Amino acid sequence: MSDDLEVDMLIIGAGPVGLYGAYYVGERGLSAAVVDSLSEVGGQVTAMYPEKQIYDVAGFPSVSGRDLVRGLAAQASQRNPTYLLGQEAQQLAPLGDGRFRVTTTRTSVVCGAVIVTGGIGTFSPRPLPAGEEFLGRGLDYFVPSSQEYVGRDVVIVGGGDSAIDWALMLGPLANSVRLVHRRDAFRAHAGSVEKVRATDVEMIVNAQVTALTGDAVLEAAHVTIKGEDTPRVLRCDKVVAALGFTANLGPLREWGLELQHNRHIVVDTAMRTSVPGVFAAGDITDYDGKVRLISVGFGEVATAVNNAAVYLDPDAHVFPGHTSNEPHDVPVPA
Repeated sequence: MSDDLEVDMLIIGAGPVGLYGAYYVGERGLSAAVVDSLSEVGGQVTAMYPEKQIYDVAGFPSVSGRDLVRGLAAQASQRNPTYLLGQEAQQLAPLGDGRFRVTTTRTSVVCGAVIVTGGIGTFSPRPLPAGEEFLGRGLDYFVPSSQEYVGRDVVIVGGGDSAIDWALMLGPLANSVRLVHRRDAFRAHAGSVEKVRATDVEMIVNAQVTALTGDAVLEAAHVTIKGEDTPRVLRCDKVVAALGFTANLGPLREWGLELQHNRHIVVDTAMRTSVPGVFAAGDITDYDGKVRLISVGFGEVATAVNNAAVYLDPDAHVFPGHTSNEPHDVPVPA
């Protein structure tokens, strides 16, 4: 492990909220490092749905995940944060002078404050009980590129936002799209479900995929429908299993933070955790009335950074002033 990297604030998580936090730390005239276990910035957005349209970010009627991350990275680059990608934050150790040493799998970082923006933590998809052997040969858990689905017959399994969003995205591109869900009620946003109903996507409810068959690659999905004795065989080239994810806070569980249901970090209105000097923002946080949206996370991380600035310097002001009064050389994303 190399010598300590010293920064004012360490941000754990390089997703959209962490990237905006890195920009905002610079707005306070402070230095930031950003650590993430993934090898590129963007977090879950980059890893799972870079081409999916996102509709709840202020100022954008819709924006793809890829374009949102590209813009946030360009915004953060104005303030020159240090990125520690492909590294997991492991240990948090107070140094006795108000600062912390955070060790990752490859680096030791000394910082005055920590802001955790780790989304849902380390995440892995819930497996499809049938046909796991076709993973990478027709079965997918993410849709990193829509081009692989052009002209294909696609089966999407699930009833959450990801399943519905992928049905909307792939419907105009694929030869056919069938959506299979185990119930007739959906967890996804009702407006999005109605949009799918208005398309050519076939919605098969009260059903589950019980087998996948094929030779070298996937050829068919066998669907058992409640009330029907014989499984329905859906010829397909691709199955997208959107069954949700299991999350793991990993080493953060050992940091002494107050947790809710062992999966979210409890914060107050200033985004302070139970450990002085450690703040959190985004989907990883929990408080009364919490709403898990990217747009909410942006406001939370700005709140966290501004309060962390006062933690570092009690004579500083929480309110930083309006950035519109400052000169900016804003790069235009390519």
